[in-house]
Amino acid sequence: MGKFTFENRRSIRQYSGRDVEPELLNQLLSTAAHTQTMGNLQLYSVVVTRSAEQKAALAPAHFNQPMVQQAPVVLTICADFRRTSTWAQCRKADPGYDNILSFCNAATDALLYTQTFCNLAEEAGLGLCFLGTTIYQPQAIIDVLKLPKLTFPVATITLGWPAEEPPVSDRLPLQSFLHEETYHDPTPADIDCFYAEKESLEVNREFVCINNKETLAQIFTDIRYTRKDNEALSRTFIAALRNQGFL
Repeated sequence: MGKFTFENRRSIRQYSGRDVEPELLNQLLSTAAHTQTMGNLQLYSVVVTRSAEQKAALAPAHFNQPMVQQAPVVLTICADFRRTSTWAQCRKADPGYDNILSFCNAATDALLYTQTFCNLAEEAGLGLCFLGTTIYQPQAIIDVLKLPKLTFPVATITLGWPAEEPPVSDRLPLQSFLHEETYHDPTPADIDCFYAEKESLEVNREFVCINNKETLAQIFTDIRYTRKDNEALSRTFIAALRNQGFL
């Protein structure tokens, strides 16, 4: 693969047999901690999974995507108010972080950390894939990783040296998400302009055809992210938040 730039970044799902050296991983994890954080509290923790047994245990929570077990390393980044609350209790302070605002603050910290780590890892030549499945079945991940109260998984990264060079994913144009001063509600004409290139790509046109749909949007609403699934997964997410003490 060529020199990494944001314009050519790819999600890597196939990895070589080469290990990710602990020294390199720890260096990247440590450097990433210089990212932005609320109140300088670093409201995140990272669980590193290398063993085949633990990766196999995590795989069902990620719908058994092959890269979970094939990648040399799986990182689960957690929103973490446990450590801060314990620190407070050990220092004659009374923490009040068992609430949804605290979860949002910790989740933001964790995701900022995750993105910074991803940037550093890719610049170092590593390949990775961000798994959006982390928040779909959080309780399963909580159980496998033995996460205590006031911690919650918000991101998972499969990590290794790339064994593939997939195409760069398409992106919407700047004008689709840039708003000057106040939000501009897109008109049907705006939507036609914003999504024209994405909808015209041969791979997307074929995807629509083989799924017997009329539009690309229907792939997302009717197959990938349905109302039924979203509502069911929302219930499990809320239940897990309650179990972990954030509700």
